Amino acid sequence: MPRKVILAANWKMNLTMKKSTDLVDDILNKMKNKDNCEIILFPSFLHIPAIMEKIKGRNIGLGGQNLYFEEVGAYTGEIAAFQLVDVGCTHVLIGHSERRHYFHEDYETVNKKVIQALASNLKVMLCVGESLEERENNVTEMVVVDQIVSAMQNISIKNLNDISIAYEPIWAIGTGRNATPADAAHVHKIIRKALGRIFNTDAAAGISILYGGSVKPENIKELMAEEDIDGVLVGGASLKAEPFLDLMKLIN
Repeated sequence: MPRKVILAANWKMNLTMKKSTDLVDDILNKMKNKDNCEIILFPSFLHIPAIMEKIKGRNIGLGGQNLYFEEVGAYTGEIAAFQLVDVGCTHVLIGHSERRHYFHEDYETVNKKVIQALASNLKVMLCVGESLEERENNVTEMVVVDQIVSAMQNISIKNLNDISIAYEPIWAIGTGRNATPADAAHVHKIIRKALGRIFNTDAAAGISILYGGSVKPENIKELMAEEDIDGVLVGGASLKAEPFLDLMKLIN
């Protein structure tokens, strides 16, 4: 069974409410539905309900950029999984390098978030990737495999249909630099092999693995030509309709 191709947009801490909703209107007015490509938007928490209204009835996923691993309670400023579900989210990003780096999320925290999201019927997009220092020290494989293994602790094979992986080399995020298609494909193969060891080869073969890191229309075709690259997680190029729609046209 062919793997799902995914085009995901992470808007991070950008855009006003009006700019977010105008962007969605522009995308919806000009996009052509592609049955072979799943579109997922990750807007600001504050904008999720308004965007949910815009995309209702359309084949577009909606996700939170983060969540907290406790089910409910006195955790000021945090977002619970059930709250994301309540406003219409289908997905959640977990383990993004900016969360790991700026907010010191460790392996245990990421694992707890994955468990809580799956228990709440959210689909998880798990982010992994190495820093420039780790890349230069030739420990990319060790770092990425450790991130995968730790995040999958106490995860059942039956949950794999609700998990995708996004490989985002930290040194390529927002820098204009990106891994070559061959470099990215090599790490994607490493990720798939690690998943095969944790679960089994057949299960690992069905998981969509995305590339993220300065993705743009100019490099999308080369990336998607690689066998183990099943889509892209896009940052800056998703903040305006034109480049995002170009990516949508070019992804297959």
